Amino acid sequence: MPGSRTVLVTGGSAGIGRACVRRFAAGGDRVWFTYRSGRARAESLVGELSASGAQTGAFEFDQGDWDSHQQLLGALPGPVDVLVNNAAVGSKTVEDYVPGPEHERVAAFLRVNSVGPLWLIQRLLPGMIDRGYGKVVNVSSVGGGVSVFPGFHIADGMSKAALAYLTRQLAAELAHRPVEVFAVSPGAVETTMLEASTLSGLTAGQRAALEARLPRGRLLQPEEIAEVVWWLTGEHAVPLHGAVIDASMGLGVHPGLLTGLAPDAQPEGVR
Repeated sequence: MPGSRTVLVTGGSAGIGRACVRRFAAGGDRVWFTYRSGRARAESLVGELSASGAQTGAFEFDQGDWDSHQQLLGALPGPVDVLVNNAAVGSKTVEDYVPGPEHERVAAFLRVNSVGPLWLIQRLLPGMIDRGYGKVVNVSSVGGGVSVFPGFHIADGMSKAALAYLTRQLAAELAHRPVEVFAVSPGAVETTMLEASTLSGLTAGQRAALEARLPRGRLLQPEEIAEVVWWLTGEHAVPLHGAVIDASMGLGVHPGLLTGLAPDAQPEGVR
């Protein structure tokens, strides 16, 4: 069915979401995407893809606001076959989303990163079931499954852990339905969110040292995660229904790569 579907990507104007929009469009799908800020980036992406013959459109959307959900669902031109829940606030970008006190930011993490995706799923899932086809991919983070992860606000990690639980629970409920659900947990990806939370505060030398500790000695690229997301929506991925995929090149199972010694400084016995 890929190539004849309608895909909705939340947070599609930048980073992983933008790469997902391009990947699904390249596969021939109709792709609608949302943005909260960055209207110029969204319009630029629509123009780029439309010029190549893709069917796409952008919709302003605040995932943490119930009224915005109603407006989005009323504006979409048709049913959605594939939902990519990618929009999120990060440990630093939450400060722009909620300039108020800390307790409001804590609530925002959960509302935007966990409750918002659930709201969308609850509204779109009945139509998927009725039509006999549906795919849901939740973009989580390895930070939701690692007890100590550098640069992560505790509520950020909680919200990502909740998204992984949502994926597993939904998969159980849909075990006999024609809808598959997955989660992808990226590691350190070169995005504006990581730039804001970590990279912007580093000197060139500090960034080089950070990257040296990462798997393969580099940051992941948004296109690499988008390829995993797109692949999961193919029929070949049905056996993975309910899986939370670690897409971190190993960072999720070895967080000490960031907090420990650089590879060339480790004792021989622990390499």
